[in-house]
Amino acid sequence: MDDLRYWLGFNLVRGIGPVRLRALLDVFGDVRTAWTAPEAALREVGLDSRSLGNLLKVRKQVDLGRLLHRVEKEQVQVLTWDHAEYPLLLQQIPDPPPVLFVKGALDATDEWAIAIVGTRKATVYGREVAHRLAGDLAHGSVTVVSGLARGIDSIAHRAALEAGGRTIAVLGCGVDRIYPPEHRKLARGIIENGALVSDYPLGTSPEASNFPPRNRIISGLSLGVVVVEAGARSGALITADFAADQGREVFAVPGNILSPASVGCNRLLRDGAAIVTEARDVLETLHLDQLAEKKVVREILPDNPTEAAILDHLSTEPRHIDDLAREIEMPVETISSTLVMMELKGMVRQADLLQYVVAHEPGVDYL
Repeated sequence: MDDLRYWLGFNLVRGIGPVRLRALLDVFGDVRTAWTAPEAALREVGLDSRSLGNLLKVRKQVDLGRLLHRVEKEQVQVLTWDHAEYPLLLQQIPDPPPVLFVKGALDATDEWAIAIVGTRKATVYGREVAHRLAGDLAHGSVTVVSGLARGIDSIAHRAALEAGGRTIAVLGCGVDRIYPPEHRKLARGIIENGALVSDYPLGTSPEASNFPPRNRIISGLSLGVVVVEAGARSGALITADFAADQGREVFAVPGNILSPASVGCNRLLRDGAAIVTEARDVLETLHLDQLAEKKVVREILPDNPTEAAILDHLSTEPRHIDDLAREIEMPVETISSTLVMMELKGMVRQADLLQYVVAHEPGVDYL
């Protein structure tokens, strides 16, 4: 908790984002030492004059104790890179946000999440499709992620809640500032059955420039992004671009070729996005069609040294069971039976006959 104030401090410094903060931590070892480092030492590590000036200004003007008190008063959880509960999927993206503000609660099962995004000016068709997809995914134990915006986003959140599922809203402002204001009741429901999430400090206003960057978190928290309706310049297309860059699956709902609201989706499909006509398309593509069973198995079957050893020898490149047995020096029968259990848990998947890959990026701690 003592170090948390320094994370909050760095989060206020313009010009020090994930890359520069990582560089500072590599040199100084921890966030407290980096925050209190002398000006000369900060110059020596290559911090540019503008970022250095901003850091010195914030160090002088901001009371870190008051920052921490405000977070506690608002009942906001703050997750940082070194926090055990920092979302696994988000850890995997390039330069994940160093600080994440959470109002509500993230859950281990949010590892199985799908983003549903789209235009604020949804048509009747788009609204119906978004509601159906989000509700069906929630019924399938998938967490629905979106941006709390008007239109497709809010419909997806509401449908997930109506289905008794979990949903996460990623904001382009502080989690203590609900935007748009008419979604305050919806936000309360999300807090009770999921979380509001932002990397912006408390009190940050919903400036237009905040929303495109936050889309990287929407896609980063998700295994895939479904675009329901999107115009030619829709922010949902920015989310799809982030998803593609992060190695996440991009899905699109086909629409009327004469409708401006479907231009973006139809273009995504033309460029190779996976088509979605029902929730099953998403579930089967991402091997989530037996998710409820996987969750039960994961709860009753904890990890063991054999699973850990197998994960150490697996990657996104298929490996044959015989190769794993030889390298780990265990009987093929042991490797085979363990892989069956790991597949049920959603930790690995079979890429071909007797060949397996990790279900997620290597180097991530599994539940």
